[in-house]
Amino acid sequence: MSRTKDAPGMRGVRARTKHGPLRRKRGDTHAGTIENKYRIDLGVRTDKHLSSILRDNNVDSLRQLLDRRKWREHHKKTHQV
Repeated sequence: MSRTKDAPGMRGVRARTKHGPLRRKRGDTHAGTIENKYRIDLGVRTDKHLSSILRDNNVDSLRQLLDRRKWREHHKKTHQV
């Protein structure tokens, strides 16, 4: 895995696979790490692994999980009764 300066508009140096795409977040990353980094509450124990959270939410990646959460929060705010 190499770390290279990214395209303009991207933040800093990012980890990439040897073929160029950004690497996936490790499945054994704890929920607490993700919650601290993205300042969100996943509603699970902080020691739960990302792979379990993704499986429970039926998504393939951290990006999909974050996008889904963002959509739900927006939908909740705009459709309150």
